[in-house]
Amino acid sequence: MENINSVVADNLKRLRDERKLSLEATAKLSGVSKSMLGQIERGEANPTVSTVWKIAGGLKISFTDLMTRPEKDYETVDIRQVEPLLEDGGRYRNFPVFSFDAARRFEMLYVEIDPGGRLEAEPHPAGTQEFITAFSGELSVSVNGETFAITRGSSLRFKSDGPHSYKNTGEEICRLSMVIYYPG
Repeated sequence: MENINSVVADNLKRLRDERKLSLEATAKLSGVSKSMLGQIERGEANPTVSTVWKIAGGLKISFTDLMTRPEKDYETVDIRQVEPLLEDGGRYRNFPVFSFDAARRFEMLYVEIDPGGRLEAEPHPAGTQEFITAFSGELSVSVNGETFAITRGSSLRFKSDGPHSYKNTGEEICRLSMVIYYPG
């Protein structure tokens, strides 16, 4: 587990650099002394909760913005390292690739469905949409009583705030990518 003090130190330094703020200017904004800010950045001081709140308030950021590492510009996922969620006796495997994030409004899944495997999905919140692309196999998708045949290389977008289901109608594993978009 990473030391929270080093995370706060790195974030404080990064935020000051991004905003071109001196220690003195940051001290004036936050009410935390210039020497304490310097000690925090160098990892020589353990800031109290009150001190972190003061710094966050002065910089007009959330408390947790100082206490968590910023998201990287990239993220790689090896599907072989992801534990799938199972349905239909393991014949429907859902691998969460990129989890939902409120700023992005979507999540991305990799799905494998064995021949004959199926999922009867519950309706998602109002306005939710799914975008699927099949990479192998044959898939039948039913949405509000209408059925669509999806095969390798084809895609489907649909509102998923009503009943919907997936069934592998072919003789090989159906592999697909699924993006679920949640409106704001």
